[in-house]
Amino acid sequence: MEGGAALYNPRTVEEVFKDFKGRRAAIVKALTTDVQEFYQKCDPEKENLCLYGLPNEEWEVNLPAEEVPPELPEPALGINFARDGLSEKEWLSLVAIHSDAWLLSVSFYFGSRFAFHKEDRKRLFNMINEVPTIFEVVTGMAKKQAKDKSSSGANQNGNKSKSNSKMRTSDGKSSKTMQANEEEEEIDEEDEEDHGETLCGTCGDSDGADEFWICCDLCEKWFHGKCVKITPARAEHIKQYKCPSCSNKRARA
Repeated sequence: MEGGAALYNPRTVEEVFKDFKGRRAAIVKALTTDVQEFYQKCDPEKENLCLYGLPNEEWEVNLPAEEVPPELPEPALGINFARDGLSEKEWLSLVAIHSDAWLLSVSFYFGSRFAFHKEDRKRLFNMINEVPTIFEVVTGMAKKQAKDKSSSGANQNGNKSKSNSKMRTSDGKSSKTMQANEEEEEIDEEDEEDHGETLCGTCGDSDGADEFWICCDLCEKWFHGKCVKITPARAEHIKQYKCPSCSNKRARA
């Protein structure tokens, strides 16, 4: 049986990742929004059953493939037998863990079948690794991690505010890492409006929606990151940014 294998064989990293996301979404739905239907289908009185996630984001509980070896790796066999021996939470977590392992095996089966080289396999794994596991979703760990990450980001922004460094985000709006009090938040809002016609202090061009900008902490002029050779990643580690002109003035002094 399975998984649309005869109809759909992803051959690129992007196609395999799309296949992975579709199957993952299907299983997440089975173990969360459709959990009551899934629970009923996993009758322990029936034969060995498997949970299949399909590329079209649909799921099904069915018997394993009869062909040996199967066209694709098979999910965990007999998930229905453990249903009544565990609490519902424990059982769903167990199914989630086995489903995560199955998704990886299917993705890297395609990677081997279509001879992905080392860099493609690494890229595929990194793409998959950016997505929360089914286990993390089912147990609520994904939400907790997202909340912790958000809190961590807020703390980092609070630390950066002490340096008074300024950057402009990719959507063209100014974002100043200043002390987080109400008065300065109002100043930030005014600055966002005032920067509508900002000109780069180096090239003289106006604002661009897809450009990264950074502001000099001394002269308070704005610059395209590319014009002053500053990337967003590098800017994150700059406590106080001085443009080339201000740096030269201080050097001469």
